[in-house]
Amino acid sequence: MKCIIDNQVILSQAPEGPLAPHIGPFARSLGEQGYSRYSIQRQVLLAACFSRWLKQQGVALPSISSDHPPQYLGYRARQVRPSLGDAAALRQLLDFLRSEGMIPAKKMSACPLTSAERCTQAYEHHLHEARGLASATIANYVPFIGSFLKDRFGDRPVTLSHLSASGVVRFVQRQAPHLHPKRAKLLTSALRSFLQYACYRGDKAGFSCCRAGGGQLVNVIDSPSDSCGPSPSVAGQHRSAHRDGVSRLCHLAPAGTTGLAFR
Repeated sequence: MKCIIDNQVILSQAPEGPLAPHIGPFARSLGEQGYSRYSIQRQVLLAACFSRWLKQQGVALPSISSDHPPQYLGYRARQVRPSLGDAAALRQLLDFLRSEGMIPAKKMSACPLTSAERCTQAYEHHLHEARGLASATIANYVPFIGSFLKDRFGDRPVTLSHLSASGVVRFVQRQAPHLHPKRAKLLTSALRSFLQYACYRGDKAGFSCCRAGGGQLVNVIDSPSDSCGPSPSVAGQHRSAHRDGVSRLCHLAPAGTTGLAFR
């Protein structure tokens, strides 16, 4: 029997397992954050499948930990083709459950932070201490920057002066098709904020990449490559949101070079 979650996601059957009562609130939280209907559908379905697996394994809600998603994804990979976003979606699910007090807080990892993670933490501290931004704004910006730095530098040392227009374009190009217009605007605002932070730290080289690449960013957004993309009205909203953000990204300080790095 079909089940409707939060009046927007249709599942072939009602969720079961320890997460079943929390899947509706999780879907609602995704909608409030501006995720697209497609993304919400995918994450809710994954959450329902994860909950069913937890039930099969005899795992109660308070016992769920960060160890379970990798185990489930290993099991899932033997059943269906893995998706690159599955691990991130389950991390977001567990973060939601922790924020609601449903599962214990994440234990601190003994593994050393990567250069990208240290740079992201320094940026987050700057937003708190130097900018005094609202917690909700910081919570929206920081994940985008963490993903951007990981995309650009991987596990290598982060050298902000190595940022380039092509790197920003590639990142936005991969992210844009999966974002609601509100999230798209947040992405460009986060990137602009981060480049301002780079300037604050004395590394203005990253700013020139955005000045040079602003037109490329607009072209990427205005030239959808997937014929199965959103409707014209939705696509127009995407373009408008991105243009607003890109215009802000392009009005940046002149370039300089310092080679600031996070080792």
